[in-house]
Amino acid sequence: MKRIQIKILMASALLIVFITGCSKILDEQPRSIYTPEFFKTEKGVYGGLTSLYAHLRYIYGNAYYYNTGETGTDEATYAQSADQNFKVMDMSGQGEISSTTSRSDVLWSQAFPNINTASGIIENAAAVGISNALIAEARFFRAFDYFILVQTFGGVPLDLGAGELNFNTAPIRASVRNTVPEVYTKAIFPDLILAVNDLPDVGRVTGGATKTAARLFLAKAYLTYAWWLQNPNNIPTYPAADRTDPDGHDAQWYFQQAYDVSTAAINNPGPFGLQPTYYDLHLGSNDRNNEMLLYADHTETNEQYNGASLTYGGGGNADNFAVWMMTWNYTVIKSATTPAWTSTVNSVQREAEQHLGRPWIRMCPTIDAIVSTFADKTNDSRYDGTFTTAYRGNWNKAGIAQTTLYNANNLPVNQGDAIVTFLDDEPGTPITYPSGAGQSNCGAGVLPGRSDFVISPLGISRIVYPGLYKMGTYRTDNNGGLGQPNAAITRPYYIAKFSELYFIAAEAAIKGATTSAGKSARELINVIRARAGKWRYNNNGNVVKVEDHSAAMIAATPATVDINYLLAERSREYFGEGFRWFDLVRTQKWAELASSYRIGGSSYGNHTPQTINRNIQAYLYLRPIPQGQLDGMEMTADEKAAYQNPGY
Repeated sequence: MKRIQIKILMASALLIVFITGCSKILDEQPRSIYTPEFFKTEKGVYGGLTSLYAHLRYIYGNAYYYNTGETGTDEATYAQSADQNFKVMDMSGQGEISSTTSRSDVLWSQAFPNINTASGIIENAAAVGISNALIAEARFFRAFDYFILVQTFGGVPLDLGAGELNFNTAPIRASVRNTVPEVYTKAIFPDLILAVNDLPDVGRVTGGATKTAARLFLAKAYLTYAWWLQNPNNIPTYPAADRTDPDGHDAQWYFQQAYDVSTAAINNPGPFGLQPTYYDLHLGSNDRNNEMLLYADHTETNEQYNGASLTYGGGGNADNFAVWMMTWNYTVIKSATTPAWTSTVNSVQREAEQHLGRPWIRMCPTIDAIVSTFADKTNDSRYDGTFTTAYRGNWNKAGIAQTTLYNANNLPVNQGDAIVTFLDDEPGTPITYPSGAGQSNCGAGVLPGRSDFVISPLGISRIVYPGLYKMGTYRTDNNGGLGQPNAAITRPYYIAKFSELYFIAAEAAIKGATTSAGKSARELINVIRARAGKWRYNNNGNVVKVEDHSAAMIAATPATVDINYLLAERSREYFGEGFRWFDLVRTQKWAELASSYRIGGSSYGNHTPQTINRNIQAYLYLRPIPQGQLDGMEMTADEKAAYQNPGY
């Protein structure tokens, strides 16, 4: 396993912490040499713990890995400027997922070094007087990485060269994959159970591992393993293993454990809870709020602690650049300086602001996500809180002095007015679309009496579509200008939220777990839906909107909540956050829900929905082992073929 071992020593060298007193911030210091013996010191253990947090940045926020969790699902497809990194993940005839094209290699290359670091901490911490609570942080992250790996690749190696779950210090050139039940019962469950027992209610550092976070991942691991044991659609696993539990429990026992652990966390939340509105949850100025259980942190105040440049992002290393992928090139939008349209200017400038940011046009939402998943845009605030649907004028920040421009229907517009709007629904009066880019320069059409150019839900395409507001750029150092829109996102990338405990418990209840009073599947989901019905601001209307539609949201919930409805609710709550593939694979609903989608073409002015079919075969429910891993092992061709997941 040469590639794993080299990466282990490199990753461990990245960051080290020096904790003093009751500091709540990780003090990250670069270190060029980080030998295994360093783990036998208190400073080394703390440094290893810091690297566990730092490694999250190399996975979450990485756009190529983000793509593997979204492209090819019912939420997203590839966009006009996509390269093969994105097209192959769509499984719609644009290329095939293989050991060389799958970008799940990002996860493989980062997770194993982190697992080994965690094992080094676990083995050495007690000897240097480190508390069980600190050791529990290492256990949490070792289980966390193994849980993502087993969902993605199937069974993975527990022995990195020194024995199962032992700290390895010497590179080796061979590897053996454990089975899925072994990974869960030997690694994930024991580590998370100890983490739940030993972690504090309040994190040692801001955003650190806590009892509630450990409960969430333990409950989700129980839930995912229960589905694996049940295997309702006969999806193959690898390495080959019977769908039986080494500890003698059946799927129903694990569904019950998932329910019990998640409801225990809901009942004993510590400092965590739900934000009052969905808008508050994702508002940039409210980052690191009490609903966030785990995130890959970034900051605009310090490049070292940000992990990336504050002035330019190239899309690599620890950059948080995922949201760029689902941002279209709104900077092409034109408005006129005169009613006769004798000259034009770019009226929506690239800005480091949550609605805007840097466009890469690699991914886009499907029409069906906009039309069906978010069908209720009146009562449910989540569509407005998820997408940018109004692109407003900000030309003055680029030095354009003219205060009034002319837009659709030759009507005047001022700074802050909507220039292009994606309508919530199909209008009663048909939109007049241009044959090409048109006056707006982006193919948007006009409606009588409106000064903004418009596009309806059925008119979105691979080149023009609503942006992903919830994860957008937020900075406070713009100083009245456009700021640094080309820098990577300096916001934390959210990995786990308190709200997911309600979904885990509800899913377990749907699968037959015995429920407690007030916590049936419908009641749990309605906690989330009631919150979604509470508005305090109309994000895209740019106006205060204090309305409570929670009663209507609750009334609209079906009497019996099934898996498909729960998955639709999960999509409304977590749309575009990079986890949809895992939900569809866990429940074995991927082919059923994502085998076709609708989207317009790749040219401006193309507003004709096309139905695209995907070929989602059973073997695709596991990603391929990366070719770099296979190339680094001294094994025969047959042994390497046996190491790879079938179908690749």
